[in-house]
Amino acid sequence: METIIRKIDKNQINQDVIEEAGNVLKQGGLVAFPTETVYGLGADALKEEAAKKTYAAKGRPSDNPLIVHIADYEDLKKVAVNIPPETDALAAHFWPGPLTMIFEKSESVPYGTTGGLDTVAVRMPSDPIAAALIRAAGGFVSAPSANTSGRPSPTTAEHVRVDLEGKIDMILDGGAVDIGLESTILDMTVEPPMILRPGAITADMFEEVIGPVGVDETLVNSESKQAPKAPGMKYRHYAPKAKMMIVEGNIREEILAIRQLAYAAHREGKEVGIIATGETVQFYNYGIVKNIGTRENENTIARNLYRVLREFDEEDVDLIYSESFAMNGIGKAIMNRLEKAAGHMHLQATEITKKQKYRRVIFVSEADSAVGPMAAELLCHKDLEQEYIIESGGLVVLFPEPVNQKAEAIMKSAQMTLENHVSKQFDGSNLQGDTLVLTLNETIKNKVLSDYENVKNVYTINEFVGVSEELPNPYGKPLTAYGECFEILTGLIDKLADKLNSYAKGEE
Repeated sequence: METIIRKIDKNQINQDVIEEAGNVLKQGGLVAFPTETVYGLGADALKEEAAKKTYAAKGRPSDNPLIVHIADYEDLKKVAVNIPPETDALAAHFWPGPLTMIFEKSESVPYGTTGGLDTVAVRMPSDPIAAALIRAAGGFVSAPSANTSGRPSPTTAEHVRVDLEGKIDMILDGGAVDIGLESTILDMTVEPPMILRPGAITADMFEEVIGPVGVDETLVNSESKQAPKAPGMKYRHYAPKAKMMIVEGNIREEILAIRQLAYAAHREGKEVGIIATGETVQFYNYGIVKNIGTRENENTIARNLYRVLREFDEEDVDLIYSESFAMNGIGKAIMNRLEKAAGHMHLQATEITKKQKYRRVIFVSEADSAVGPMAAELLCHKDLEQEYIIESGGLVVLFPEPVNQKAEAIMKSAQMTLENHVSKQFDGSNLQGDTLVLTLNETIKNKVLSDYENVKNVYTINEFVGVSEELPNPYGKPLTAYGECFEILTGLIDKLADKLNSYAKGEE
């Protein structure tokens, strides 16, 4: 089957294209089209054969109901019966929009559309292309997400093409969608109405209109043994090809845990995807890091979620780690989709972070112009089993200056360089407890301890690695003194790397 792709602008709708697509639906064909949530795979909702085609094209289980889309509120009465009185108020506030309501179905709706149920799910999308197509098709269009079942939902026509080209008749390309997550599903057949799938319209928003609403327990408790009340929610959805896990904790713990996991995977030769935000993306050094949006405006996260998951598929990552998000507002819908994509696989950040004793190593010298920078550079070249921020600082740095020329000459002879080093003042006022401060001698150590009373984990290098001989100071001496210092320092850093790696293995 050749799939026709038609560009269409929602701000200037080409009626000829709409009529063409409407005729395809009237003749029992399938047309993918944009809504404000995700792209839908449209079919005639009142034809049993059209429903069968939908299930076949998507590879969707036939007990997973299709949502009937309408464009005019009066049409609800043609597909639903025993409509509760609260429906008028809900429709007045949220239709057209990202709300699906479940009612008892009328006889006009075939069981193929409802997945064999006596209820029907109905939505009135706000996207003008969707509304025009529904009217052109006769008023009733079933439209699950236009993707291969189980894959991340499509938010662009290109996503649809990748999944369904050759399986459906037409794609209406109206650009990227606005919301990016499927509609909220509200069951109107129970009292009070119950949220079966979270979305952009939240419980608080419903309660302002009709009072309290219920929430399916499986949405609140991911460990619940009850089956979800919405049949489609029992299936793994939105899943990327790679194994995905959500890391949970406070945001600092999540960042540190994901850094550990990404570094470990990097050492194993695995490609890792990381779902981060605008506030956190800068803190990751390994893996393919995606900025999904900003925590200040979680609508941006919702809009980008499925795009990011699909990009990871294209980049063929082996693992995906995601930060978690607050379970309120649209964050609840975001977490619901992430959990589905991850198959409810969670990692507790504290269980990961407690496995790393130190995360930052600072070498402190007098002026930060020779031995301290040499030590930091030597450690950076070691094969460390955990990731560290490695740096140096000086107790007396009046102004930034380059490294001592003799120190640089020695480093170059060892195929290393400090040519980009600029000395900086050590500041121990805001160090975390996982920072290891290593001084070049006892005098500097005592100065650090006296100047910064709250600094922990302060040792001389030789003390920390268990060597009695102090590191010699080559300042003011010939190049050979720097060479001798380098040899001793190399041995100390070898022992330091071994000790850090022994912590990583749980041996100390």
